[in-house]
Amino acid sequence: MPNRLESSTSPYLRQHASNPVDWLPWGPEALRRAREQDRPLLVSIGYSSCHWCHVMAEESFEDEEIAASMNASFDCVKVDREERPDIDAIYMDALQSMTGQGGWPLNIFLTPEQDPFYGGTYFPPRPLHGMPSWPQILEAVAEAWQERSPEIRDGARGMRERLAGAAALQPSAQPLDPTALTDALQGLSRSFDRRNGGFGGAPKFPQPTVIELLISEASLQAAHGPDGGPAAEMALHTLEAIASGGIHDLLGGGFHRYAVDATWTVPHFEKMLYDNALLARAFLRAYKLSGRERMLECGVGALDFALRELSTPEGGFCSALDADSGGVEGAFYVWTLAQLREELGADADVAIAWTGASRRGNFQDPRNPAPGLNVLTDRSPGTRPDPEVARRIRERLLAARQRRVRPQRDEKCLTAWNALMISALAEAGALLCASGAPDAVAQRAPQITGERLLAAAVACAELFTGSRMRDGQGRLLRSWSAGRGSLLGYLEDHAFMVEALISLYEASFDPRWLTEARRLAEEMIARFADPDGGGFFSTASDAKPLIARRKDIDDSPIPSGCA
Repeated sequence: MPNRLESSTSPYLRQHASNPVDWLPWGPEALRRAREQDRPLLVSIGYSSCHWCHVMAEESFEDEEIAASMNASFDCVKVDREERPDIDAIYMDALQSMTGQGGWPLNIFLTPEQDPFYGGTYFPPRPLHGMPSWPQILEAVAEAWQERSPEIRDGARGMRERLAGAAALQPSAQPLDPTALTDALQGLSRSFDRRNGGFGGAPKFPQPTVIELLISEASLQAAHGPDGGPAAEMALHTLEAIASGGIHDLLGGGFHRYAVDATWTVPHFEKMLYDNALLARAFLRAYKLSGRERMLECGVGALDFALRELSTPEGGFCSALDADSGGVEGAFYVWTLAQLREELGADADVAIAWTGASRRGNFQDPRNPAPGLNVLTDRSPGTRPDPEVARRIRERLLAARQRRVRPQRDEKCLTAWNALMISALAEAGALLCASGAPDAVAQRAPQITGERLLAAAVACAELFTGSRMRDGQGRLLRSWSAGRGSLLGYLEDHAFMVEALISLYEASFDPRWLTEARRLAEEMIARFADPDGGGFFSTASDAKPLIARRKDIDDSPIPSGCA
């Protein structure tokens, strides 16, 4: 029997509509029911392309017995973290303060007053490797609430002040310290992986906002010397490593979410719109800094991927492609030597040498029993075939890949993430219109021209600034899905769109984009600015209140709307 999620605009919520769990979306009904019955809220937060969200759903939320236990003791609420970043930010902060860890699915238990008192991420259906099972967690929390609910309430209320994030900070009266940037660069240098690129160890995330900071610093340094100094070294080495590793889709272009290892070889296979927009821009700026055609090729390739795989008829871009195909992580992307030989014939040996594929393989997944699975890489320039052979190999393998079970696409289009893509498209379009593409780039993606990129940026901007993405009072909306807009926009939706429209004006010199950017900036100041404490709140003054109104100033994983 379907629950109350089937009419949701969120593809993630609709994935859970047939669960035997009596899920409710976050809203007045769920909160009222918890108060009236004096039962804890069990809030489960995830997103459509989240691998472990799928695993826990299959193992626990689709299990009749486990679902009955959830329904008996809790009011169960499902939240799409991408549609509701305000809820996710509060309860992820709570979880990290409780456990020191975070991630998705985020399963958090709240008092009827919405205060968090216990939480975790993935739990197995049975005890595993010292981890308690989900049924054990449910039983323990239900028993604790029955026996000690007043004590739990008192303890949970004490966390509210912390959950305001940077809103709890008081602005400093001191001027900015010019050494702060130097200190930040020195900190990055200490954590820089000089062998593999990137920062820290496994798992390794691209961190495009950090790379853009380094490129900006390198550009300043290059203006006064022969190169960009240490900042250029860190940025360019990291981008080269990303470009040559399995995190970069050698066949289809674009980038996976992160690498599970320190060498960028094996990715977590989901592809997010925001990662590709931000990395495209970072690669483009690295090309401007260094003149390396490889940088431009990867940046344009990410935009080509987004236009081919994520675009919608209305001009927007969908949120993500799933990591799984047919329930198996990475199955869409990996190859055995036998598959490569079958598809490529005489070109197989060249392709195998180029991509580093081997009989043993570099990827293992317990749910995919095939031996010798390979994530294709591009690590040996000496084995790279000439452009015509490389094009032929890519085309054949792409055609074969298209016959496989495709990863699920999250069809919702988010204003903030589309704004990031508008900025990247506009910047790339202006670059290619001004100077054209070098031969190597033109051969890699001959269908991509500056004019096409600018046209795509304009179409996307027209959708997200038009009447279809406004409410009855003209306020900007957050999400476009199933042919309609929904949810009031957050700070990041407004801030990123202002930046995008300015970029589009600079690329096209069409004054309507500058006019719209100014109007949207005024709306952002009116609805999000803090006149007393300075800065901007993440939610608008007219948004339905949560237990905290936050200011989020961290760039993780996308830039802060406050920046």
